[in-house]
Amino acid sequence: MKGAGSRQRNPMKPFLTLAQTRTPQGADLTLHAHDGNYYLRVNRQPLMGTNASESEKMLAQLACERLSEKTEARVLIGGLGFGFTLRRVLELTGRNADVQVAELLPEVVAWNREFLGAVNGVLLDDPRVQVFVEDVFQIIARAPAAHYDAILLDVDNGPVAMVQDGNERLYQARGFAAIQRALKPGGRVTFWSASKDRDFERRLGKAGFTVEAVATKAYEQAKRSAHTIFVADLKS
Repeated sequence: MKGAGSRQRNPMKPFLTLAQTRTPQGADLTLHAHDGNYYLRVNRQPLMGTNASESEKMLAQLACERLSEKTEARVLIGGLGFGFTLRRVLELTGRNADVQVAELLPEVVAWNREFLGAVNGVLLDDPRVQVFVEDVFQIIARAPAAHYDAILLDVDNGPVAMVQDGNERLYQARGFAAIQRALKPGGRVTFWSASKDRDFERRLGKAGFTVEAVATKAYEQAKRSAHTIFVADLKS
């Protein structure tokens, strides 16, 4: 999990349940509001919160830092969450970008529109953005060759301890091959991970990527890094 419960909340203010649903795997997914922040929980366990969004922003920063001069960047984001990655991608890629967002759960998209407009929900109606309620692997697999400048994957806890069945293929040879085909020459893919994973880093390298593992904080004032972003470039 993303550790959204690691920061102290004000116990004097109510912890409100705004919406709830059941995932295809049968888990309870709930949206909450408390003291000006929003939280997602799975089976009552913290998944993410708007008060701990630095690693999601860094996922976008590392993926798109080279695209600011590119007039028509094409980017795919796997996982909507609370939209912080989307916001940073739009900031980095400019007014002519083509940004696709794949979110497996329609409720997450609906909740962003209904409850989270003041967070990043309004960005879903930005003319640069296309939202697909679909498995990101399927979008990558059917994309034309050399289609994306960058692919950002924040679909689970990372290469290990996955919550959603089927996500493991993104972190294996089949997923690597699909990503390589879909990326433009010199393209980049970034993976969000809850922890370090040297084995995953080695697998990426063996698959033909140049890899860097970047430690990142969960929130800006954190004293230490909690998560890892794997940055993988196609080898020339």
